[in-house]
Amino acid sequence: QDDEKWDFVLVSDIHEVGSEKEIKRKKFLDELSKKGFTIKKIEDKKLFYGVRAPKRIFRKYQWLLRNPDSRLQNPDAHQDIPVTTRIRIVNFILQNTVTPDLEKLPSLMKKKVFEATFPLHEKEEVREFLKQKWARWRDLFCQQPIEKIRCYFGEKVALYFAWLGWYTYLLGIAALAGLVVFVAGITIFSSSQVSKEICEASNTVMCPLCDQKCPFWLLSDTCTYAKVTHMIDNVGTVLFAMFMAIWATVFLELWKRQRATVVTNWDLYRWDEEEEELAMELINNLQHEPQQYQHSYFRSTVILILVLAMIAVLIGIAHALVIYRVIATALFTQSDLEFLREQANTMAVMTGAVLHYITIVIMTKVNRRVALYLCDLEKPRTFSQRENNFTVKIFTFQFFTNFSSLIYIAFFLGRINGHPGNYVRIAGKWRLEECHPSGCITDLFIQMAIIMLLKQTISNVMEYLIPWLAYKLRKKRQRPKKRRVVLGEEEEAEDPCKRQWLSNYRLNEVNVFSLFDEFLEMVIQYSFTTIFVAAFPLAPLLAFCNNLFEIRLDAIKMMRLSRRMVPRKANDIGIWLQVLEAIGILAVIGNGLVIAITSDFIPAQVYKYTYSPCMAGNSTGVDCLTGYINHSLSVFRTRDFEPHAQPGLAPMGLCRRYRDYRNADDYSYTVQFWHIFAARLAFLILFEHVALCVKLIAAWYVPDVPQSVKNEFLDRKHSSLRKELRWVMPPEM
Repeated sequence: QDDEKWDFVLVSDIHEVGSEKEIKRKKFLDELSKKGFTIKKIEDKKLFYGVRAPKRIFRKYQWLLRNPDSRLQNPDAHQDIPVTTRIRIVNFILQNTVTPDLEKLPSLMKKKVFEATFPLHEKEEVREFLKQKWARWRDLFCQQPIEKIRCYFGEKVALYFAWLGWYTYLLGIAALAGLVVFVAGITIFSSSQVSKEICEASNTVMCPLCDQKCPFWLLSDTCTYAKVTHMIDNVGTVLFAMFMAIWATVFLELWKRQRATVVTNWDLYRWDEEEEELAMELINNLQHEPQQYQHSYFRSTVILILVLAMIAVLIGIAHALVIYRVIATALFTQSDLEFLREQANTMAVMTGAVLHYITIVIMTKVNRRVALYLCDLEKPRTFSQRENNFTVKIFTFQFFTNFSSLIYIAFFLGRINGHPGNYVRIAGKWRLEECHPSGCITDLFIQMAIIMLLKQTISNVMEYLIPWLAYKLRKKRQRPKKRRVVLGEEEEAEDPCKRQWLSNYRLNEVNVFSLFDEFLEMVIQYSFTTIFVAAFPLAPLLAFCNNLFEIRLDAIKMMRLSRRMVPRKANDIGIWLQVLEAIGILAVIGNGLVIAITSDFIPAQVYKYTYSPCMAGNSTGVDCLTGYINHSLSVFRTRDFEPHAQPGLAPMGLCRRYRDYRNADDYSYTVQFWHIFAARLAFLILFEHVALCVKLIAAWYVPDVPQSVKNEFLDRKHSSLRKELRWVMPPEM
């Protein structure tokens, strides 16, 4: 039965005899035969070559990487090698076999000598089990069989699913907390003093929001908007932001423990990737010399400059989105539709968010090309080093693509636009956007909600539909014609391998980055759930619901729609752990900034404890925020408008209001402005230091490696040293 199992299948077009491609193919297959591979050829519309490695290759591997204890007991015994290891070794040899023309398989595939290479999905019980118990929608809430996934797809994939499962499990807690904060916000929807004041301010006339056509407007017109803002922007949000900073740390610490337990059970805790790689190189070619480590400062500098240039481009795109919103607002306010005129700002923000989503989709493809090009410049030594370099670059690019627009809305919007009579303008023409009188946090909320919902719904649907449709189409195109059997003619028996090879060939191809893409998607989502969570407490809930489907979606894709992945050995999630830790620190900074700068939390607190009626001491039973809105608006004399921006319908000389802390005579900043500025800075420093201290304490409190794992290694060392001594010491007389 073992002789019928083929490790790999190579697929090639049928080339003319004597053509260059056919000669190259023959040379490559001859090299494999020299190494002792068995090759079987099946002809259909394409040529299929099944290859099976000789047993001696695996014996060499087992001998080189055996456990030091096992060689003492019994040097001859060799257990069966697992299928995943078998596929991995064969893949390595195929990729590194050199033809007499000094070509390897990847370059032959570029020249279309071979079209595809893949290991086969076997009809083994592990696969049937995974299909029934894992890759099905009905198992949404069941635990994943990580051990079985490892037996079929190798350690790297198993660790991805273990991590994703653990992340989703802990997201449940964060989602619950976020939901509680959000519901609490809804219950105080109408009761907040600030929104009451805005709703009652029917005689506060505000400065126009744009130049020519915009009228003066009443503060009370924006009553609903103010209520929505105070639903998000309240004390609960501040506590929730603190909670999420701690949650991110605890999640990573608990994951480290989980990972240590899992890889110890697999006997991989002290596994050395370099040794594994050198062993494979030597099995493939005894004369192989290891590639040395190199580092060139010149090359690093060039790459750094190029990375910075790319980041500048991404920030430029964010600027373009800002300009779009400014111009869109100007156009919407001049539109003939009343709805557009009234909701100009919100419409501009919403269309801007959709546009941002589209730039994310396009730039993701561009970023990947650029990151790959930079990796080629860097000439990394090994595949895993290349993967790490690529990960850091693409994550940096993706981060700026996803977040630069959000960073602008959170920290710059409405803070750099000047004041009436002296606005900052784009090209001297269009005014920059302003914040709403009740704060900018709702804009951030809308932007986050739209991007997260679009990312999760559209991206997930595409991620499943495209492979599914591709698979159905390939299946339809390659359906074999039924041959009619003429009576009396003996039909040749069809090769049993043929059907299996063809059905595997019809599946969607997988590449080195298939798993990488899943990781990247999850890590970007993790950034969304932690970095600006103060503005969008529902982020963890959306992420949680998305991940429940994501796990099964990936499972179904891997089991039913794609060819088998080449298993990779690993004992952790690689450089992603450092990326997640970096996001954890960014989350503390980001949330601190959102509360200190974007939210109205600090100005309100300063007012409450310094300028409010409560501080006068004689007023009892008054809400301490009474008069806050009036306090936060400055007065403007209409005669000071710029000449070309004279709005109509204005009795000259009357005072109008705008949101800022400025003096009425010369429009310089008031004392309150500097007071609030100092309070914002003080809060930011305090929040970040407290949150980082709590993170450090949490990291210290939860040990990375469980005691059981440490004890197991202790016992192993002890028993192996004892055995060594038995060999040396003669039995005492």
